[in-house]
Amino acid sequence: MRDLPILPTTVVGSHGKASWWFAAVQAHERGDWGPGDLDEMLDDAADTAIRDMTRAGVDVITDGEVRRLDGYVDSYYTVIKNIRPLEVRRKAGPWGYDQQTRYEAIGKIDVPEGGLGIVDEFKYGRRNTDKPLKATCAGPLTFGSRIHPGTQYKGVVDVAERFCEVINAELKALVAAGADFIQLDEPARGNVSGEEMARMFNLATEGVNAKLAFHICFGNRFGRGRFQRTYANYFPAVLEARADQFVLEFASRELSEIEKTGEWLHDRELGAGLVDVKSFYPETPEDVANRVHRVLKHFKPEQVWLNPDCGFGWSPRYMCNQKLTALAAGARLAREQLGRG
Repeated sequence: MRDLPILPTTVVGSHGKASWWFAAVQAHERGDWGPGDLDEMLDDAADTAIRDMTRAGVDVITDGEVRRLDGYVDSYYTVIKNIRPLEVRRKAGPWGYDQQTRYEAIGKIDVPEGGLGIVDEFKYGRRNTDKPLKATCAGPLTFGSRIHPGTQYKGVVDVAERFCEVINAELKALVAAGADFIQLDEPARGNVSGEEMARMFNLATEGVNAKLAFHICFGNRFGRGRFQRTYANYFPAVLEARADQFVLEFASRELSEIEKTGEWLHDRELGAGLVDVKSFYPETPEDVANRVHRVLKHFKPEQVWLNPDCGFGWSPRYMCNQKLTALAAGARLAREQLGRG
């Protein structure tokens, strides 16, 4: 990647969407908009996300994942071939993860000829900004976690391994399109060991010539966590993953485990989550700088990147922009305090 300041800032992936994004998606679902109308709106939404991140002062940006209409991964299930939706058992009452649609494999899992669409997302972003870009993709455990193996696959591991093949092709196409920083996102499920997470990461990224980040996520749909929020279940075994950087959540956990993380990642980069996407509390630059200094008690500055805890896809856009502005300003303040401005 191009020269970046010490303590560079980035995002985990998604950006807060404008009110008109939601109105347009609803219009399309009602049939009031055609595909051309939707495409035009999504271009505008990507332009807006790029502009917001640039104005906030973020060093390495994304396109905001604005084309992923139904959240972080759900949109992909609409294009994946040979899966069928299963009946959702609980539909009424407060939303929960038990209301997400599950699927069953009814043939060999595959994707359209053009892949998952992440390459097109990246190409659009590359055409429309001169800033460094990070490409993001859900990992094989994320894709496979909601697909029952049916009779086509022996079990959930086989399903995830098939997604390793799908993802690997997508990532290699991203590199061919110019991507040099790619992040895979996986859940901290608790029932999958660190060794298995690392094995799946390595299968999915085999032969991918780019800087690789591994985001281990506690869940954030509608701002709600899903899994036990500790990394001790996975480290140090997950270090078998050939990841250059681990992107981890700290702001919402009051920097819990930062001491142990420093021991685990002694020779890796940390993407430190230092603003809380699940909270409406408006962090100040001083809040961010103070968190940076706590991290630097256990890491060298050259090891550390700064990012939100997770994506902003379930956050109001104004809150997202406030927090990103504070993140970038806090990074500048911390650099000045270190004499590295």
